[in-house]
Amino acid sequence: MGFPDTRFNVNLSILFTELPLLERPAAARAAGFTAVELWWPWVDAPVPEQAELDALRDALDDAGTRLVGLNFYAGQLPGPDRGALSIPGEESEKFRANVPVAIEFATSLGCTTFNALYGNRVEGVAPEEQDRLALENLAFAARAVAEVDGTLIIEALNAPESPKCPIVSAPKAIEVVDAVNAATGLDNARFLMDLYHLSMNGEDLDEVIDRYTDKTAHVQIADNPGRGAPGTGELDFDALLDRLKKAGYDGWIGLEYKPGEAPSASSFAWLPAPLRAAP
Repeated sequence: MGFPDTRFNVNLSILFTELPLLERPAAARAAGFTAVELWWPWVDAPVPEQAELDALRDALDDAGTRLVGLNFYAGQLPGPDRGALSIPGEESEKFRANVPVAIEFATSLGCTTFNALYGNRVEGVAPEEQDRLALENLAFAARAVAEVDGTLIIEALNAPESPKCPIVSAPKAIEVVDAVNAATGLDNARFLMDLYHLSMNGEDLDEVIDRYTDKTAHVQIADNPGRGAPGTGELDFDALLDRLKKAGYDGWIGLEYKPGEAPSASSFAWLPAPLRAAP
């Protein structure tokens, strides 16, 4: 494969998970990568102890890895949850409590891109009520992110694997992006284009790229079927990433795939070592 001008980063919440969290940045660097992203690492603690935050910051700094994306608290992820901000009660409160903590942590590492996962539908609560709460929380997060000149990204998941999540198509995610920007007037909400999820939904990836690249601030990839490394499925990443580039995208491409049974470091054979460090 090519990609000489593409900026790749590794998601340390799905790759290198055979290692403890604090060892993953160094492992990514040893594999040749200089940029990483993370889901919120403390699934039970939207506000972890300062010592835990400091230890992860030190691990990233010591490894020489740049943090380029961070999820806000999203419940049990990986696990049954798909976000917290649309869920009334304790989960919504946890999301709000996490926002300033996540922003302070990320910005101390130079990261200003934040993924806010919507959340599953909840039985006994009207969808309209959940959507109102979600918009309130997303606007809250967008305003907080704006204080650090940051970007709030909204991701479309896939219906087969996340049947209770209402954000399972590119058009729906764009609808939410537009609603947040209209509510705040800040224009700092953007689309997270995960090509694996969109492919699982059966969406036309070429059409998605052509229509929505101008509203996209981050891209993630995994092959389909299987959510493995590029080359293990049927997606043509040479063509897809070239199309993104021609559409004007020059941001990060997050590697958010499952490495399989072998150690994560062995899953990067598809990407020549000289192309792993971000240009």
